[in-house]
Amino acid sequence: MIEEISKALLSLNSKKFRKTVDDALESNLPLKEILEGIRNGMEVVGEKYEDGEFFLAELVMAGHIVKEGIQKLKPILTNKNVEMLGKVVIGTVEGDLHDIGKNIVSYMLLGAGFEVFDLGVDVPREEFVNQVRRVKPDILALSALLSTTMLTMREIIKELKKAGLRDKVKILVGGRPLTEEFAKKMGADAYGKDAVEAVKKAKDLLQSQLTV
Repeated sequence: MIEEISKALLSLNSKKFRKTVDDALESNLPLKEILEGIRNGMEVVGEKYEDGEFFLAELVMAGHIVKEGIQKLKPILTNKNVEMLGKVVIGTVEGDLHDIGKNIVSYMLLGAGFEVFDLGVDVPREEFVNQVRRVKPDILALSALLSTTMLTMREIIKELKKAGLRDKVKILVGGRPLTEEFAKKMGADAYGKDAVEAVKKAKDLLQSQLTV
């Protein structure tokens, strides 16, 4: 049934996916295994995107389907002690209202097994700092589409340092105007050029924390 969940996701048919998840719940399949099926499916979605078999439209569709599935499981997730990979606070920085890329990353992180706290768009610097303090995430993911707003990421990192929180969270950045070089210069821990790479980098960052 784990494989059936993965295949249903890969079919990009939300109705079929919801029914498969419902069948799994009715069959009392452990929640951990249902999440494993979703994670496996999203990994294949990522591979198909990298191979050019899937395009942005398919990536967006898969993300929406996963979000629906996670929403269906949410009541169970909150009542059971299910171990997630880690916590991610994500948002688009202040002055930037673009959310498509951020949303795709958010959905794919959910599918990969992360607990995601999405702050939305146009998020003030102090809000990122407050949420890092409150949620204590493993990763803070910052998104920007405009070259004028990507500089705000550097200010957020500075604010985290002032608050004594910088060494308590890994910072992942992404967005059209960014580059690997710029991400390093601003003090980020990793850069994701697209949603698929962002999820891989998030997993790498989590692993690096576990091995410290």
